[in-house]
Amino acid sequence: MRLTLSLSDNPATTSVERAIVEFRSARPVVIDGPEGSALVVGVEDLDEAMGAEIEAVAGGRAHLVLPAARLRRLGLEREVPGRVALPMVERSRVEALALRVDSRIDAPVRPADELDGEALELARLSLVLPAVIVVPLAKGIEIDPSLVRVPGEAIRGYRRARAADLRIVSRAPVPLEGAPTSEFVVFRGGEGLRDQVAIIVGKPDIAKPVTVRLHSACLTGDLFGSLKCDCGDQLRETVRFMASNEGGILLYLDQEGRGNGIANKIRAYKLQSQGFDTYDADEVLGFEADQRRFDFAAVMLKELGVGKVRLMTNNPEKIGALAQAGLEVISDHRVLGRPTAENVSYLAAKRDRAGHYIDLEGMLACSQKD
Repeated sequence: MRLTLSLSDNPATTSVERAIVEFRSARPVVIDGPEGSALVVGVEDLDEAMGAEIEAVAGGRAHLVLPAARLRRLGLEREVPGRVALPMVERSRVEALALRVDSRIDAPVRPADELDGEALELARLSLVLPAVIVVPLAKGIEIDPSLVRVPGEAIRGYRRARAADLRIVSRAPVPLEGAPTSEFVVFRGGEGLRDQVAIIVGKPDIAKPVTVRLHSACLTGDLFGSLKCDCGDQLRETVRFMASNEGGILLYLDQEGRGNGIANKIRAYKLQSQGFDTYDADEVLGFEADQRRFDFAAVMLKELGVGKVRLMTNNPEKIGALAQAGLEVISDHRVLGRPTAENVSYLAAKRDRAGHYIDLEGMLACSQKD
């Protein structure tokens, strides 16, 4: 007798979620593609023992896949990922190529193939360093059944699938300081295995354009009052403004560190303490300027019945993303925090390198008057 029990309406999506858990736990995953399969391992927790195990399986066929941003830091002008051969899986060499600030490329770089790209996407979904060791597997090889296997196609389509799969799982009134009539609505999905929150401030009329802000979570600024950014100020100013102006909806999105995750954000902060600006620090780690996507934020708003928005943002990407997702952006308005000695270079980098609408000189003049 055989018991068959379906655990998912979409087994491919479920396999990606299991692979994310494995990757975050520093365990290898097998990615299956039309041309073959490969064992993939993140480099974040690589040690000598794991390197020796991978080398024994690889037989000299392993390679390290690096994103374009990291290759640029290694001295190559690249816009696409590439791969470097690993005849031996040496921790010191992998660490130098994937993370060290002063490293330079030490071998030819071949174009990454589709499976390599899927391995990098799995690393990004897992919020670990975007660098992976890939071992092509010979056809017919026996694979340990304890290893999680995932179709590469499912990895490529995962973000899109999760954005369409958002659902409300709980909601309740939560009075806030200065905004006693507020409701928290929790959505599941959108970005991997994370929950997303909509805070409905006051009683906005959804038949009219609604004041909206997309706020990416910032543990250091929102909760602890870090002086390195203005996120906490923006968050609290948004709630105050909405409470005093017919209400609104604040989407609190789990996209720490521009989508890189808290661990990588703190790595970037260490690099900033050594003189890198916020974007150069991310590039050293292998990230492009902004890893975030906002398609699922538009789905959240539509689920709440919103069709027209007055968007509170300094980021042109958010304006374009909501418009592209089918929402009507009636207007956009600035929301600014306090400039400090610690965050002025961060604000300038966002203005100069990412096109954010920040009048830094005006902010400094106002702060001096105060």
